[in-house]
Amino acid sequence: MEQLVFELAAPEPPSFENFLPGHNAEVVAAVARFAAGESAETGLLLWGAPGAGKTHLLKAVVRAVGVRGVAATFCPDPGTLEGADVGALAAQALVAVDGIDGASAAAQARVFTLYNALKANGGQLMAASRLPLAALPVREDVRTRLGWGLVYEVLPLADSDKPAALSDYARRRGFTLGDDVIRYLLAHGRRDMTALCATLAALDRHSLSTKRAITVPLLRDWLQRDMPLGG
Repeated sequence: MEQLVFELAAPEPPSFENFLPGHNAEVVAAVARFAAGESAETGLLLWGAPGAGKTHLLKAVVRAVGVRGVAATFCPDPGTLEGADVGALAAQALVAVDGIDGASAAAQARVFTLYNALKANGGQLMAASRLPLAALPVREDVRTRLGWGLVYEVLPLADSDKPAALSDYARRRGFTLGDDVIRYLLAHGRRDMTALCATLAALDRHSLSTKRAITVPLLRDWLQRDMPLGG
């Protein structure tokens, strides 16, 4: 059978609840403290391979801070800072900047200014990078500021960890996922966790609406009806 495509299962808004930590429990705990305003650090840098979940965590933090009723901003890349009002950003509780390893010289200057202003105001800066701190192609003063805070590597889930992670995700949503269903998902679709979690969330909704248990026949019928095979 050809690989099934999971685009129809729109991802849920990134949150701590739908992040599968794997070996990143310590990272998630530190990020959650930032989100709750319980960390004394100004900065937190997440680094790791593409697909490890760094962007998910940045967005989850911004969302959680917003739930607390305070302002936070997610910047999808450092370039968005070049035309931004740094003073307004520095008045917020938290600013999250993705892809900081790709920052231009102008963006690096804005990051430096923003970090200092956030520190003065009691705010916080989170950033994500594919590269570790020592290898970041940034100005030394920017590297120093980022190094003053917390630095964590985010580890991607190994294929061997995915069945247990999917089972745990299903339990947290309130349903049980059989081993055969997990094997089918991993065999017939994209293997990145964002797509797999989106599929499980959509499958859960479909199961509830049809009042049918989540089984391989239900999953197969649903996928083949709503997500036809490519040709």
